[in-house]
Amino acid sequence: MTTIPASDTTRDAVRGGADELVALRCTGLVKRYGDVLAVDGLDLEVRAGECFGLLGPNGAGKTTTIEILEGLNTADAGDVELLGRRWATDADALRQRLGIQLQETQLNDKLTAAELLRLFRSFYRQGPSVDALLQMVGLEAKRDAWYGKLSGGQKQRLALACALAGDPELLFLDEPTTGLDPQSRRQLWDLLAAYKQRGRTVLITTHYMDEAQVLCDRVAIVDHGKVIALGTPLELIASLGAEHVVEFALAEGKDLPSVAVLSALPGVRRASIQDGRGTLIVAHLHEALPALLASVADPDAFTLLTTHSATLEDVFVALTGRQLRDA
Repeated sequence: MTTIPASDTTRDAVRGGADELVALRCTGLVKRYGDVLAVDGLDLEVRAGECFGLLGPNGAGKTTTIEILEGLNTADAGDVELLGRRWATDADALRQRLGIQLQETQLNDKLTAAELLRLFRSFYRQGPSVDALLQMVGLEAKRDAWYGKLSGGQKQRLALACALAGDPELLFLDEPTTGLDPQSRRQLWDLLAAYKQRGRTVLITTHYMDEAQVLCDRVAIVDHGKVIALGTPLELIASLGAEHVVEFALAEGKDLPSVAVLSALPGVRRASIQDGRGTLIVAHLHEALPALLASVADPDAFTLLTTHSATLEDVFVALTGRQLRDA
């Protein structure tokens, strides 16, 4: 990974090693809601100038963790350091240097896009002009439109513009492309790439695996309030030990081979069965596929048989047995 030089201010502020700056660090983070342990001793470190992805199923503790990092929630235990500062002693200084886009943003329906950006821009000592912010997110034509008249995707883009109003050094994005059309998603990807090229840092949560693979230098997968995997997207996919995934299902009344039988097939590294569907993590597709067909007494019983290259979602399912959108 190429390290993008940070500003002198950031370089002096962060407390990373001599060769690598750290924009965000939390250690031993714990948060309880009654009997529910939402965050369980979580450790995290985000390097300056990288886009870092936080992935996991709903209820895994991602949003609670981000809210604590953003200063919107308090931890029961643990330590948080952002750009070399802490919320307890440096809250005002930190707010000038951070940008935050929440998972859901509610703004005044009767204010125009330009008025809302002018309001948010007034909170910061420096930052882009209102016109520049509108251009960044492709909302020039909606400058004078009321917030209440904007589409869901336009509201999402306006929320991002509000997060960029102070030209932040560290940007938090909680599922920023939810509700965006494909063109708007690509536009946001380009915007974040340009933002990163200036040496800025992004922490993003997303349910779109293609988005994480395109944007993120490194990814942490969180489940039950803990980091269960950490690395670059390619490193995590390589950790499967296979290049392909085979998914299959049989007609009603037909029995799937057992996990033990499937795991023993040539070329198969790992097998699982969930909700009547089999999944094989495969190192050698040309060996595994014929063996799978031969393991089923009636090959015509297949109602589903697909293959695809291994993805981050496959990594997650292999680690936890749960889909990213499962509660």
